[in-house]
Amino acid sequence: MPRFFPHQPLMQWFQHVIALLGILFMASGQLGSARAEELPSFIHDGTLTICTNPTLPPMTFVKGQDVTHPEGFDIDVAHFLATRWHAQLSVVTMDFTGLFPSLGAQRCGLVMSGIIRTPPREKSFDAVSYQDTALVVAGRANTPVLTSMDELSGKDVAVESGTSYVTRLGVINSALVAAGKAPMIIQQYPTEEQVVQQVLIGRVFAFVSQDVEIFFRMRQLQGKLHILLTPDIPDYRHFAIYLRQNKQDQELLQTAITALEADGTLTTLRNKWSITDQSTKQGTDASSSGSIFDWNAFFSALTSRAFLHGALITLTVALLSHVIAITLSVPIAIALNNPQRSVLKIVLEGYVALFRAAPTLLQLLFIWNAVPQFFPIFREQWFTPFLATVLALSINESAYQVEINRSALNAVDPGQELGASALGLSRRDIYWRVIFPQAFRIALPPTINEFINLLKITSLASVISLQELLAVTQIQVARTFAFTEYYAAALVYYLVMVFFFLFLQKRVERRFTWSDRKKVVSNAA
Repeated sequence: MPRFFPHQPLMQWFQHVIALLGILFMASGQLGSARAEELPSFIHDGTLTICTNPTLPPMTFVKGQDVTHPEGFDIDVAHFLATRWHAQLSVVTMDFTGLFPSLGAQRCGLVMSGIIRTPPREKSFDAVSYQDTALVVAGRANTPVLTSMDELSGKDVAVESGTSYVTRLGVINSALVAAGKAPMIIQQYPTEEQVVQQVLIGRVFAFVSQDVEIFFRMRQLQGKLHILLTPDIPDYRHFAIYLRQNKQDQELLQTAITALEADGTLTTLRNKWSITDQSTKQGTDASSSGSIFDWNAFFSALTSRAFLHGALITLTVALLSHVIAITLSVPIAIALNNPQRSVLKIVLEGYVALFRAAPTLLQLLFIWNAVPQFFPIFREQWFTPFLATVLALSINESAYQVEINRSALNAVDPGQELGASALGLSRRDIYWRVIFPQAFRIALPPTINEFINLLKITSLASVISLQELLAVTQIQVARTFAFTEYYAAALVYYLVMVFFFLFLQKRVERRFTWSDRKKVVSNAA
């Protein structure tokens, strides 16, 4: 035993090392746990997803032709937040009215789109302020300034639909009526650039927005707009980032915003995007006028990859949805033509009635925003706006196509079926060889007409962020304010697609007509 004593200090040193490593391991585990707790719950799989409307410059908008990469103050702030939390940033663009439903459906972790912090919104969502702002009333240059909102009595005022401005103007209207004055005539438009356009063309007297956005428009339109009034309304003093209700997440987001403010990051971004009124010295006379139609902008839009890509998405959605709709409608039409009543027939009749009665836009929004509340699997990344649009339009269109196919089947002479049955043909062969060929010729014209209508209905998908043709057009209009040129370019694309299918319809109809006449001549001979 005494021989081992000289090695005892070495054994003690080894034990101390093991203990120290254990302490470090436990500390690192606690540190990792602390870091995990500091990560907001709205970050999933290392990705911070934000929802935004890319038509609200300078907060979020598209500067170039690539509509998939919006820029602006909000986007830069989101990048800094993602960097702070060591996450990748994913930006989902959509119509303004779809932002909060998408947040509620957990399609995004945050909503950042130059949105006012208001008490009604905070009843459903948490919010963190990050930029001061003020509500303003703007009008055309040379319009006299106002001293109070009462001076808008009886005048046309434009606002963006889905915003809190509508509610606020409603409150002011109630006060005007109570004072014995005429209320404002409120006109709502889906996007802010359309609101501004109503003022520029003289359809409305003024519009309501936030000072930050008005400053940008004043510079963009070179003095054609100016601020008429900045009313003191406490509820409109801050832009906010919205998130689902979670106190810990709200505190973590507030801590991050406070840090960005303290280190000067937000100040740098404000200077970068000119979040101040710098328009008065840069503006030009509103009476100055250039060319009525900018041909360069028109041909640039017509040949841009963004418009071509949007048109291809529109065409793909329409074709795929219609093929699925026809596939669904044929067996349903056959079942509904069965004279015998059954539970299946009653269910199918209810299906057709329901989807013909409900507005297409409502069905689209229900599938995108409501279904994920019941089936969380539809919140996953695989359920894209493209798939949601195809699903919604296929179901909706199949209800209309059922009636077309059912009428076509009824139009076939019942004697055809009896004759084919007398010849010993099976029921399958009767349909495939006798009834379907005749019903197809009858159903073809209304089917192509319905497809053309579906081609135009695809524009509704812009509300759930599908970058189809009209959505691309609106984003580019918000960037350039070249309304006429970009709308004309979109019109050309729609006309080309529609006229192609009209041409195809006439050729197919002529082919069937020629075939029928040939049979008649052959029989007569």
